[in-house]
Amino acid sequence: MTKDRPSSPPSPSTETLAVHGGEPRRHEFDALAAPIVQTATYTFRDTAELVAFFEGRTEREEEYGRYGNPTVRLVETKVAALEGAEDGIAFASGMAAVTTAILALVQSGSHVVLFADCYRRTRQFVTKFLDRFGVTSTLVSDLDELRAALRPETKLVIGEAPTNPYQSVPDLRELAAICRERRVKTLVDATFATPVNLRALEHGIDLVLHSATKYLAGHNDVLGGVLVGKSGLVSIVRDLRHVLGGVLDPHAAYLIHRGIKSLAVRVKQQNTSALAIAQALEGHRRVRRVWYPGLPSHPSHTVARELMSGFGGVVTFELDADLDGTSRFVDACAIPRIAPSLGGVESLIEQPALMSYFELTTEQRAAVGISNSLVRYAVGIEDTDELIADLLRALDATS
Repeated sequence: MTKDRPSSPPSPSTETLAVHGGEPRRHEFDALAAPIVQTATYTFRDTAELVAFFEGRTEREEEYGRYGNPTVRLVETKVAALEGAEDGIAFASGMAAVTTAILALVQSGSHVVLFADCYRRTRQFVTKFLDRFGVTSTLVSDLDELRAALRPETKLVIGEAPTNPYQSVPDLRELAAICRERRVKTLVDATFATPVNLRALEHGIDLVLHSATKYLAGHNDVLGGVLVGKSGLVSIVRDLRHVLGGVLDPHAAYLIHRGIKSLAVRVKQQNTSALAIAQALEGHRRVRRVWYPGLPSHPSHTVARELMSGFGGVVTFELDADLDGTSRFVDACAIPRIAPSLGGVESLIEQPALMSYFELTTEQRAAVGISNSLVRYAVGIEDTDELIADLLRALDATS
């Protein structure tokens, strides 16, 4: 008679991974919370241990703060667990992560393809700075343009899912297949989605980027960035981080690690509120258009439903107003704070024409798709009904 074998434990949910994933069962000193290892350098017992370390004969990972830190490593392994990645690497900011990754994967003579609606600083780095190093680039707006843009020297394709501010979601499955056929690496900024709503690696993407400043940390109090993917690819980027030095501070890592514990709970609340807000705004007499992938009216709605488990916490909409009228509406909102960024527990509101594109003229803004009456609303975790009531009141007050 055969004995029943114990069944394997089920794969952990996102909620459980956010709390426990990527970290040991017990921390040093039996601490429940991850200790902050606040040091710039590490000591060796003797020369024999030093030699063993450099020969790879010990499990020890740390030698100097620029090369690694136990608290930072917890952030890297936790985000990797959430994304289903082999490895991860943390940086001092999201921009430090994306610029280091790009520089690690290209060389003089390389070609990069970038989706035009990527974050403007990423676009600026690719189109303005890479040229100094002999790296060319092409901006594309869809997958057909991507196919036409690929060249023998193309090394990297960069996109976002969803994009900022119009919330477009490219079909990552098709994007990955196109690039894989041409042996081109793919990097997707999934900051807006978070691992709760989208796991891009499962759809064939090579590297996934998060500005940890946003949803991962979740409290608008720390800067950070994380890149995850296959260990071999991540190690190439890590080697360059050792040189460029854009490392995450241990205390910042602690705050991000602590924030991730509540990531799933926060994002699910933000998903619910953002969809309700988008539905309330759509069709309002003072709102020309709403961009939110959870709405059937959004061009990416079908793809978003297939790839995402939730549609995110950002709602973008255009008022039937001019620049000043839109500013009056923003000022009339009582709950959200006027500020850049997103992903925190507080709702934030901004008029992109004045926040991110202030230095441009109306015509120049229009050329990059930013109207004077555009509003971006980053939903926090406040009461959904109160957020909607506040927005409707502000619309009525400034009509």
